[in-house]
Amino acid sequence: MTSLVRHVPAAPSAIALMHFSNRLTFETDCSDVYNSQQAGDVDFVLVDVRGPQAFERGHVPGAINLPGRLLTAEGLAGYGKSTLFVVYCAGPHCNGANKAAVKLAALGYPVKEMIGGVTGWLDEGLELSTQVQQPAATIIGCEC
Repeated sequence: MTSLVRHVPAAPSAIALMHFSNRLTFETDCSDVYNSQQAGDVDFVLVDVRGPQAFERGHVPGAINLPGRLLTAEGLAGYGKSTLFVVYCAGPHCNGANKAAVKLAALGYPVKEMIGGVTGWLDEGLELSTQVQQPAATIIGCEC
């Protein structure tokens, strides 16, 4: 008898290699963000895409708050097109990071999602911050 796991056969190794390698071009995880911060290797802009109130209650240290409505060409004009944005939202139950990634990619910016979001950060035993970081670039029309 075949298990439910094997009911659909696994992909051939070459296809699995391509699939999982491609996923890494779209995603990073909480541990990689944290370890990069600890090593001082922050060559990305960490963006919390939740609303200002959620951000103020607690966010990943070093993050700026740019809710999806602010992700416009005008709002991001101060960032070079080679700026890597790492976006996150509340967690796996929220698709705000995916929506933000779509907007950023459509505007021509490289983007990755920090999988797990705030939930993943806390699951790793890491602490949230309530200190507000100012965006490196001026955000036009920001009402936060």
